[in-house]
Order: sequence, then C-alpha cells, then structure tokens
Amino acid sequence: MALKPIGDRVIVERFPAEEKTSGGILLPDTAKNKPQKGKVLEVGPGKLLKDGSRKPMQVKPGDVVLFTSWAGDEFKDRRLQAEILVMHEEDILAVIEE
Repeated sequence: MALKPIGDRVIVERFPAEEKTSGGILLPDTAKNKPQKGKVLEVGPGKLLKDGSRKPMQVKPGDVVLFTSWAGDEFKDRRLQAEILVMHEEDILAVIEE
C-alpha cells in the first residue's frame, strides 16, 4: 500500500532512537527518546490558497528534516519496518544539509 499525502502534508520516516549513550551505556526502551529527525518519503501537492492556486512545498522526498516533538500522527509501516509520521509542512523546523 502506497501513501500519497494530500494538501500540505508530508510523510516522514523517523530515524531510529539511539541504542546507547555517547559513553557506551546501553539504553532500555523506556529511556530512549524519540528522535525529532527523519527522512521525507513523500510530499503533497502544496497548500490550497484562497485564490485557488497552490503554495509550492519547500521540502522534497529525500530531504533530512528536523521537526517538533508533537509533529504529526505516528504510524507503523510494516513494509518499511519503521515509524512514519504524517505531518503538515509547517511542523518541519529545518532541512538538514550534509
């Protein structure tokens, strides 16, 4: 099943949580923080404006993004074996360029 976002929504694959600290201590599942970073998988056509035109999206598939901790709705994708988020583009804070 392929997901195609509508409007100004973005589908993001959340990066996995860190398994251990920088000092090498293994973290139990209850201590892991959910990362606020992920990879854009799909983008919608853009926000529909009052005049009937669409505002173009600022992100594109493949971008690595930083988003707010409350951003989007979370789903488990069995095909990818990953957590995906469906969020509005405005919940994205920045694109990370490497």
